[in-house]
Formats: sequence, C-alpha cells, structure tokens
Amino acid sequence: MPIHYARSLAGDDRSPSANRHLGVALAFIAGAINAGGFLAVRQYTSHMTGIVSSLADRLVLGEGALVLGALGAILSFLLGAAATAVMVNYVRRQGLSCAYALPLLLEAVLLLVFGVLGARLAGIDAPVLPAVPLTVMLLCFIMGLQNAVITKVSQAEIRTTHMTGIVTDLGIELGKLMYWNADGGALRPKVLANRTRLALLLSLLAAFLVGGLAGALGFKYLGYLSTVPLAAFLCLLAIVPAADEALRFLARQRRGS
Repeated sequence: MPIHYARSLAGDDRSPSANRHLGVALAFIAGAINAGGFLAVRQYTSHMTGIVSSLADRLVLGEGALVLGALGAILSFLLGAAATAVMVNYVRRQGLSCAYALPLLLEAVLLLVFGVLGARLAGIDAPVLPAVPLTVMLLCFIMGLQNAVITKVSQAEIRTTHMTGIVTDLGIELGKLMYWNADGGALRPKVLANRTRLALLLSLLAAFLVGGLAGALGFKYLGYLSTVPLAAFLCLLAIVPAADEALRFLARQRRGS
C-alpha cells in the first residue's frame, strides 16, 4: 500500500474518496468480526437491533441472567462509541493529527485480546458462565469503537457495522433509478438516482458480505488465530498517520532539548 494512500485513509485531512475507501475497508472488517464472532460466541455483535429486541423478550420472560447479558452488550457498544469520541476530541484539542488512527489501532489491539481470551476459554471444558458474556462485551465494544470512527470521519454519511440502513438506502436509490419520468422533466423536476451513492452502498454491502465469508472461513479453519490478519489489516490502515505523529513528537523533543 503506497504511503500517501495509507496516510489519506486514516489521516485527519479527509476527502470523499478517502472516506469511501476507509468505509469499504471497515465494512469488510465488521463483516469478518461479526460472522467469525458468531461462530466463536454464538451471537452477532455488530448491530444493536436484535440485542435490544432480545432484551425486551428476556424482560417479559423473566430471564434475569440473559437480561444482564443483553444490557452488558448494549452498554459495551455504547462505551466503545464513547471511547472513540473521547480519543478523537482529545487528540484534536492537543493539536495532533492522528485522531482517527488511534481508535483503529486500539481496535486492532482489542481484536488480539479477544483472540487470546477466546483461545484460552476454548481450552476449558466447562468455562465459567460470566466468561462467555465477557467475550461478547469485548466484541460489542470493538464494534461500537469502529462504527463511531467512520461515523465521525464521514459526518454520519457512512456506517459499517450494520447493514439495515445501507440496504434501506440502497432500496431508495434503486427506486429512484427505476422511476419513469413520464414527462421527461418538462413539468416537474426529474427523479434521479444518486449513482455515486448507489455505488458506495453496493460497495459497503459487498464488502460486509465478503468480510463475513472471510471471517467465517477464517474461524472455521484457523480458530481464534483468524483475529491476527484482521488486526494486521487494521494496523495497516492506521499506522502511517500514527507514525507521522510519533516522528513529529520526536522532532519536537529534539528541538526542545
């Protein structure tokens, strides 16, 4: 990956093209974590819709332990998003230029933690019950962290961890594309699809699907080791802006001394 391209992906100087490319890359990561994580913990963790519905069901059924598990997952996703906001705003206020790179590097580290934690639990015949929700909470935290990154980067235009809104927007744009302007725009403005947005939505959906296939196959054949290439990919996305800032810091230190 060329240095200037890697710098543009997670750097602070944003462009619509960089936002789209980063969004597609993170949609792939989210799909892989969601699908692979399901095989690991038997629960999807990239979106909160099902978990909130599950919380309501468990409350009605009086299943207290499962209610706590659902609350833990929702809180973890929330805290992950909050952690991104704290990091991005702190780094910006310090005048640094790696605001988006740091959450991605943290996500990479936490993915490796999940891999180590999961591998250790997999070797236990009868794991302690609270340990399994811990892995779910960790994955939800990671997903909240990532979704907040691309939300802030793209000014809430792009989401990567859940496909409901993307499929909805895709349907809207396809409806516009198929619409027949009977008067040819002579009497009223034409209904026209935003083809650039349509291409972006299709790319995000395809990346999430391909990531899901990669994550499921990776976990099936490699187990928790499949978190290593995903973490490496995240580092590849974020390392150049972080390294740039580290070099600037060292240069300031030398000038100060």
